[in-house]
Amino acid sequence: MALLKVFDPCAICLLCLVLSASELCNGGITGNFLRKEYSPDMPLDSDVFQVPPGYNAPQQIAGFLNHDRGVIISWITPDEPGSDTVLYWSENSKHKNRAEGIFVSYKFFNYTSGYIHHCAIKNLEYNTKYMYEIGIGYTIRRFWFKTPPRTGPAVPYTFGLIGDLGQTHDSNVTLTHYESNPKKGKTVLFLGDLSYSNDYPFHDNTRWDTWGRFLERNAAYQPWIWTAGNHELDFAPQLEETTPFKPYMHRYYVPYASSHSTSPLWYSIKRGSAYLIVLSSYSAYGKSTPQYKWLRDELPKVDRSTTPWLIVLMHCPIYTSNWHHFMEGETMRVLSTSMLPFDSHCFGLQKRISNIAYNIVNGMCTPVDDHMVEPQPSFSAYREASFGHGIFDIKNRTHAYFSWHRNQDGYAVEADSFWFHNSYWNPLGKSFVAQY
Repeated sequence: MALLKVFDPCAICLLCLVLSASELCNGGITGNFLRKEYSPDMPLDSDVFQVPPGYNAPQQIAGFLNHDRGVIISWITPDEPGSDTVLYWSENSKHKNRAEGIFVSYKFFNYTSGYIHHCAIKNLEYNTKYMYEIGIGYTIRRFWFKTPPRTGPAVPYTFGLIGDLGQTHDSNVTLTHYESNPKKGKTVLFLGDLSYSNDYPFHDNTRWDTWGRFLERNAAYQPWIWTAGNHELDFAPQLEETTPFKPYMHRYYVPYASSHSTSPLWYSIKRGSAYLIVLSSYSAYGKSTPQYKWLRDELPKVDRSTTPWLIVLMHCPIYTSNWHHFMEGETMRVLSTSMLPFDSHCFGLQKRISNIAYNIVNGMCTPVDDHMVEPQPSFSAYREASFGHGIFDIKNRTHAYFSWHRNQDGYAVEADSFWFHNSYWNPLGKSFVAQY
């Protein structure tokens, strides 16, 4: 039997076409960590929600990796459109380049958004630090980002893994822990459930704005790859809001058309030696649906000799022993057990035993009751209701290292870890637990 770790705060994921794990493990252990009571959202006057000074100053800056040598910069101007322009230059250059973007806005019940800008910057150099500026006059704000290395089978790359973040006091601890982690993730794989604005009366969309300002301190400097969760649905017929994912899809622009997808809720992107596929747990995915057909056509495009690490991200747990979401992902599990994703939706850590492949799950923050199914299911090797973040560190074409970092531990502490041996390049290799 193979050991599968599911970093499942309520979630589980499949990494199936990529990895094999074959270390024996006895199941049935539940950690003795007791989570504290519900953590409230940070108040609106928290310093992490601070509005930048100046009339109509750009805020909520976030980056997304575009295909190949490009990035997408997004930001919001609250009062008027302002400028769509991004000025950018490499760290060692004095010449400023110019890119022009677009802006959109939306209404949701009694809320009207600011002007949401998206600007694609193309034809950048690989593995290069760039400075960029947005804004006008006294409101100009400067940030930087670093482009990824050229895609290749032996290219090392480090991903951060976060999900279910929200904007509670625990959310702030999680993000601070990730930022202080000495392993320094280069891109965040975000596994769904962003602002939790739908938990407020009338789906208060001002909580989308506070969340964007909270995240800016990291997302303005490194890309976040987005996955939609159930809290992004914002389907509220009682408010006459019947367009699913409206706030999410206006605010977070992804290059879905580049992977021939018909929706920003499912898409693919390459990074280093990894081929990333993002799926939507809360969109139709039966065999006759656009999402399923796209995935069916996308998988044959994965060239394991070039991108040996296939990672599929989705939000809903395929396996979990938390009764809040027990069996919720069963339909997708049946359709997609030949894939391996990181997903979220639960808050804690779970390892699972399986003879299929290695499954990872990660989720964080917004606290919920840590109710577990009893007796512990046979697939569950270890579970613990702790908050934290994960690091997936690809070393080369044959090896990758996963580590779990709990909020209650020191910045450099690994509460758990695991070595992956890539089954394509090392078919006889055994993945094993580094710490247990």
